[in-house]
Amino acid sequence: MTAPTRRRPRAQDLLPYAEARLSRFLSDLAGLVAIDSGSYSPAGVNRVADWTAAKLVALDFAVERVTPVGADGKTTGDVLIGRRAGRLAARDGGRRILLAAHMDTVFPDGTAAARPFSLRGRLAHGPGVSDDKGGLLAGLTALDILAEARLEEYAEIVFLATPDEEIGSPASRPVTERAARGVHFALALECARENGDLVIARKGVSDFLLTITGRAAHSGIEPERGANAALAAAHLVVALQALNGRWEDVTVNVGVVRAGNRTNIVCPEAELRVEIRSATTAGMVRAQAAIEEAADRPGVAGTSVVVEQLDLCPPMEDTDLTHRMMARARSLGEELGLELGATATGGVGDANIIAGVGVPVLDGLGPVGGADHSPEEWLDTATVPERVALLAAIVASLGDARHA
Repeated sequence: MTAPTRRRPRAQDLLPYAEARLSRFLSDLAGLVAIDSGSYSPAGVNRVADWTAAKLVALDFAVERVTPVGADGKTTGDVLIGRRAGRLAARDGGRRILLAAHMDTVFPDGTAAARPFSLRGRLAHGPGVSDDKGGLLAGLTALDILAEARLEEYAEIVFLATPDEEIGSPASRPVTERAARGVHFALALECARENGDLVIARKGVSDFLLTITGRAAHSGIEPERGANAALAAAHLVVALQALNGRWEDVTVNVGVVRAGNRTNIVCPEAELRVEIRSATTAGMVRAQAAIEEAADRPGVAGTSVVVEQLDLCPPMEDTDLTHRMMARARSLGEELGLELGATATGGVGDANIIAGVGVPVLDGLGPVGGADHSPEEWLDTATVPERVALLAAIVASLGDARHA
């Protein structure tokens, strides 16, 4: 006797569930936007975490709450990791799916009162309405739909909410990496691009400090006895900026230049702060090697350069698996009348960290929004039902390998 055929979950079947939740979505969004939760406001972030944890518990998630400590010894708001087991064991084709959102915004305390949530026509406005409170709420709403529809054919859903994404996730990164290990697929809940595109790739970023050491001398009496670190720094700025265009997927930027402290001294020390961005790990390796090669030839006799890597955020690469995820999303989107495009961006996020541990990631799965980090930030509420239904259908589809 053969096993019954299991029908792939259809996005169009989930749309009525999402439409029925729109009013509650807007009410919850207004409440979240009313909370100041800037990255440097841990109390505010933890108010969002309290609310999020309660929602997850109500959905039968086991919630782990971690207070991370940054390299500077300062604490941020908490990280939440919610876990819910499904009905389909991994050995039978069940997959572990990670949903990732962040609870912090770029705005200081007082912004929520000065610029409260508003709804003008179909557009909602307010601090964090798109980035990322709309995405966080979309993820929780999709989980609620899956629970009501009893679409539980997956091994496990992991819901991750971080407190410091807007400052590069310095404290939460180890927790994110731990949560991501062993996951089959990840869906990042940043909102969709303004044209509705999903994000299939993000550049990685690496920051460097170049310390140039020269030799001081009196600039009027015996300048020939000095070695001018400022001049060596100038040569390096030109050489490093010239790397742009050498590789199609790499950009290099000298963002900070500091040198000397008195005009009557041949400059004995200088520093450069340099950023490289690349769509691939290979590109980042090539660019770093080029920086180190330039540093070995500072161009001014008597000077030397030390290169120190300060930070590395890996790229979210465009891979075969992410293309397969995108194809699945497009197919489900067509059921809702959506023509989904895929785009790459130079901005980084928690999706980069997740991709860095080898998990394929598709990003931009919140509703459509834009003008992030600005007073004009908006969320198109008319896209909420279809995007939430799409997200729920993607989770259900990816969670069951038998639908592949």
